[in-house]
Amino acid sequence: DRYFDEPTPLGAGTGPNAARVLAAAVGNCLSASYLFCLQRARIEVRDLHTTVTGSYVRNPQGRLRIGHLRVQLEPVLGPGAPERLARCLELFEDFCVVTQSVRDGVEVDVSVTPAPEAAPV
Repeated sequence: DRYFDEPTPLGAGTGPNAARVLAAAVGNCLSASYLFCLQRARIEVRDLHTTVTGSYVRNPQGRLRIGHLRVQLEPVLGPGAPERLARCLELFEDFCVVTQSVRDGVEVDVSVTPAPEAAPV
């Protein structure tokens, strides 16, 4: 099983927190989109390594937010036509659902429903 966890002092740091999972989702989505484009362009992909680094910022109320994600894709490619490779570089980001959602902002509806009181034991 995989668990989410916050670093200390909120948690034990036994798993990634939500910010790290978001960063991983962005990196995975971009990698998959790039790989798909290269495969469709019939460019051999021998390896693809993706690194995502992020930074936090504080909003005007002093609360932590994800301020920046930097994604580095490092492909090892076989021979291929430079124009097809250039075309993939133009297109692949636009087809990444996660990255484009994060960039454009995501509306989040939040509701709080109190749990029913426990029956007396």
